[in-house]
Amino acid sequence: MSIQSCFGIALHMHQPVIPAGGDDLKSARLISNLQYMMEHQNIGDNHNAPVFLNCYTRMSDFIRELADQGKNPRIMLDYSGNLLWGLKDMGEERVLDNLKLVTCDKKYYNYVEWLGTMWSHAVVSSTPVPDIRLHIQEWRECFASIFGQKALDRVKGFSAPEMHLPIHPDVCFEYVKALKECGYKWLMVQEHTIENLDGTAVRRPHFPHKLVAKNSLGEKLEITVIIKTQGSDNKLIGQMQPYYEAKGLGNEKYCGIDLPAFVAQIGDGENGGVMMNEFPNMYKIVFQEIGAEGTIGMNATEYLELVKRSGLKESSFMPVQPVLQNKIWGFVKEYSPGAADKAIEKVKQAYPGFSLEKASWTNNKDWVSGYKDIMDPIIRLSSEFHKKFDGKNIDKTDKKYKDALLYLLLSQTSCFRYWGTGAWTDYAKEICRRGMEVLK
Repeated sequence: MSIQSCFGIALHMHQPVIPAGGDDLKSARLISNLQYMMEHQNIGDNHNAPVFLNCYTRMSDFIRELADQGKNPRIMLDYSGNLLWGLKDMGEERVLDNLKLVTCDKKYYNYVEWLGTMWSHAVVSSTPVPDIRLHIQEWRECFASIFGQKALDRVKGFSAPEMHLPIHPDVCFEYVKALKECGYKWLMVQEHTIENLDGTAVRRPHFPHKLVAKNSLGEKLEITVIIKTQGSDNKLIGQMQPYYEAKGLGNEKYCGIDLPAFVAQIGDGENGGVMMNEFPNMYKIVFQEIGAEGTIGMNATEYLELVKRSGLKESSFMPVQPVLQNKIWGFVKEYSPGAADKAIEKVKQAYPGFSLEKASWTNNKDWVSGYKDIMDPIIRLSSEFHKKFDGKNIDKTDKKYKDALLYLLLSQTSCFRYWGTGAWTDYAKEICRRGMEVLK
């Protein structure tokens, strides 16, 4: 069997949890935004709610249909913990049961790779550092509670909300440390959020790299990264562009080994007319066409296993670091606590416009600036949470702990800052208020 090139596509699915189950914000029940859309289909684009719900379940149907025809489909799925929580809360067991068919049944689960993520769709760099691990762990617990421990054991890759990669060396180090300690083997990153160690752009995006995370003390960790190339994600996936791009690529020598190129792409699985309407047919056409040779579909862990069998070790992958870190390390004279912070101040003086916040989907979104009125309550809630519970023998099934954790994680959902000030920032403030009430 001769594999010329491979492609892998991931679908990102998310619906925030909001205090909107009633008319009074202060007493409104926490519900999924999807439920709110279902109940208010006369407002804006809310008429899309039933279509969205179908998008959350339909991949199971597509996979089983193609597999039962003797085809070899592939898909990676990235569902936020918020969405999984919401589907359970809404009583949408039929959606979850349908997903279980391709997640737990040995006949189908090799076609589907689930990716871990932050439970509450939090942007990593603007999440208080101690909470990063809480999001990672909570998603794993949420996933296992629905699909079982064996299914969780198969989750090897991680997909960060907004494809965000922390630029701050100390934050990135703690992030990678948490990922590795939670069992993750690789991370999907956006092409323009990383750089070579000398600060130049990555030149081999269709091959795995190793992300080097180094902190102010000079401690170093590494994790494999799969690079998502730039582009208009939903349209590219909706029209199955990664397949057609991969068809134009072939085997190349990478780190001394001949390997097939791997085109990786991720996009929202439910947003936009292309994903809602064009994707199903295009997906089926491509996997009807694909055989066992030439250009084939692969999930990322499967591709990494192929790389390993080819004789290339992870330690030999090309090293990369978060974008702009070369500038930061240029101002670090010696490793010491706070060295990165001091260097960043010097970088800001030397390069006006330098920002730690923009390494995500499009590089044009700042997740902190302009949101002080909700960042302050979020930071305060996090501080009080850790003051109350850290270093103590806590019963994690205790209602007070569970409620406080829920509000803490929900407050950090990116949607509350994505849509600008208004109802969404009010939701965040109310969630923080409830969290502080629980901690009293």
